[in-house]
Amino acid sequence: MALGIGLIFGIMRLINFAHGELVMAGGYAMAVLVWLPSPAVILLSLLFLVLLALLIERVAFRPLRGRDPATLLVASFTVSYFLQNLVVLWFGARPIPFTFAQGLSEIYEVGSLRFPLLQLVSIIITIFSIAGLAFLLKKTALGIQLRAAAEDPMTARLSGIRVNKVIALAFGLSAVLAWVVSLVYSVQIGQLSATMGVRPLIIGFVATILGGLGSLTGAAIGGFVVGITSVLLDVFLPAEARPFRDAFLFALVFLLLVLRPEGLLRSSALKERV
Repeated sequence: MALGIGLIFGIMRLINFAHGELVMAGGYAMAVLVWLPSPAVILLSLLFLVLLALLIERVAFRPLRGRDPATLLVASFTVSYFLQNLVVLWFGARPIPFTFAQGLSEIYEVGSLRFPLLQLVSIIITIFSIAGLAFLLKKTALGIQLRAAAEDPMTARLSGIRVNKVIALAFGLSAVLAWVVSLVYSVQIGQLSATMGVRPLIIGFVATILGGLGSLTGAAIGGFVVGITSVLLDVFLPAEARPFRDAFLFALVFLLLVLRPEGLLRSSALKERV
């Protein structure tokens, strides 16, 4: 989630609050296509999400490119609430059960260790997502163009880079990352709702801020820090305080940001140029 948010911010300086609705849309797309074979559900829902992200970029954000960041922020909120209410009109406001990939909820035992298959799949998907994105950004021509556009869009455009194409690619990649979150999170909670993307968006946004806005490496590290801290709070908090785990988590993040406002890593694109 943090990688998807950080990727768009790195390219457009846009905190895309509509990213949570991509997670929601991915879940509903899989639910609508659930009657198809599983590979078809995966491919078609992923394709739908990429096309939706490209449509959002073309209709909502491209006409506002270069405007004040507050304008882009309001636009992202507008897209977010529009998609939420569109889902309410089509599917209703009540949550619906998520019936795809229910086998991921099974629990396996290795010796005295018991773990849900979903946790193992989540770890594997996360590793492949980070490794794949790192390879794309570091080893391919498209990745170099993405990094150039993030560093200095004007210079990138003067160098012959098609910035519109690069930004559309970034939105497409963020949709792929959102689909990964959608699959894991939908199986985890077992239901779909119009507002299901809000909580992972907030957690991902906190992780992005913690890691350092504009730094994808920071976003990944921030995500791991938030995840590990959350699990440790579950272990060490008294039972009566565990329902308020997120409050303790955000308080710790706040204290860390007071000590280091720029986050764990600072993007070179945000450093003042001389």
